[in-house]
Amino acid sequence: MKSRILLSASLLFALGINAQDAKKKEDIKAIKSMCGCYEVEFNFAETFKYATNADYKPSPTKHETGLEWVELVEDTPNKIVMQHLLQVSDTMIVKHWRQDWEFENNRLYVYNKDNSWKYVTLPKDQVKGQWTQRVFQVDDSPRYEGTATWVHVDGRHYWNNVTDAPLPRREHTIRNDYNVLQRNNTHEIVKDGWIHDQDNVKIQRGADGKDVLVAKEKGFDHYRKVDDSKCAGARKYWATNKAMWKNVRDKWATVFAQNKNLDLSLKVEGQTLFMALFDLKPTATKAETDALIEKYIKKS
Repeated sequence: MKSRILLSASLLFALGINAQDAKKKEDIKAIKSMCGCYEVEFNFAETFKYATNADYKPSPTKHETGLEWVELVEDTPNKIVMQHLLQVSDTMIVKHWRQDWEFENNRLYVYNKDNSWKYVTLPKDQVKGQWTQRVFQVDDSPRYEGTATWVHVDGRHYWNNVTDAPLPRREHTIRNDYNVLQRNNTHEIVKDGWIHDQDNVKIQRGADGKDVLVAKEKGFDHYRKVDDSKCAGARKYWATNKAMWKNVRDKWATVFAQNKNLDLSLKVEGQTLFMALFDLKPTATKAETDALIEKYIKKS
């Protein structure tokens, strides 16, 4: 009888391990399915106003389209790196945002405000089976990150997380009445591609950490899959420039590995980091990119 109980326990344990492995494989399939060439529709609109000033002006509703290539840069069992490239024309390519996915990660840089991030660690049991999505700026500096479980149910495949972030680029030059965008992000795989669905909150965070709600907005970005040949220009750009951008990623990796709070300067000598990096040639050395990034890191 005792041997039967031990056998049953071993069988249940093995079945549990196999189920976990199968779930993780399904997660990876969903994440990697976001790679490829997409016609993208970007939509943003403010939905509710909470500011009390009479002269408050909401941001204009945004409807834009673009062609985007999502390159699989790194593919390991516990980490997937994907670079977005916006193809304006066959010869005009803009290095866009980057998303990294890491399995059961418990080290996060949580956005505070005013271009500063707090380093936090979570209990390992809290992130069991979860994936951290890290989103980076066009210069590969941090933007926002959060951890959650991929859900596969009733034919749906999605991941949802709420986290704080800096102002989006579309708001930098038109808004100064809030300094934190709390992002409710849902990434869902659909039949014709994938959707980035957002329910965001615009917040003014004070020096005392108190939050004042300014407005809410809805975001809905639909990535419709098209033939990879349409993104030939973006793929060519990446083949030429990927070595330099790997050096940039590697430098940031050493910064993040210090596991401490991070404060960055928006501009140095009147220039943003992304413009300084975009001005470099593909042959720029790692020493050059390292030194450039160091200028924007505030020393504690």
